[in-house]
Amino acid sequence: QVQLVESGGGLVQAGGSLRLSCAASGRTFSSYAMGWFRQAPGKEREFVSAISWRGISTVYAAVKGRFTISRDNGKNTVYLQMNSLKPEDTAVYYCTADTSTRVLVNGTGNYWGQGTQVTVSS
Repeated sequence: QVQLVESGGGLVQAGGSLRLSCAASGRTFSSYAMGWFRQAPGKEREFVSAISWRGISTVYAAVKGRFTISRDNGKNTVYLQMNSLKPEDTAVYYCTADTSTRVLVNGTGNYWGQGTQVTVSS
């Protein structure tokens, strides 16, 4: 069983930055792929970024060059550094984990956090 707790969301002006964190419980964190999804009001949940247990990252085209995912296996934590934020980045951001990167990227990861709100004002 893995429990995920996100933090770091908030209100920021366009062009600003935020760093989201996702702390995971469990002793096998290093063997899990980790990722981030987001869901804006009235829209479907969409993939943002993922990082495999080997540290190979994948990022959604709309945020490429602005968002960076990283992980610290010693702290059981995955991060999402978000720079040059835009109003369209406003959403609830969810952390997810699965033993398969492919399953995670498809949005069917086995574990999900409760989400953290990110609001970008224009």
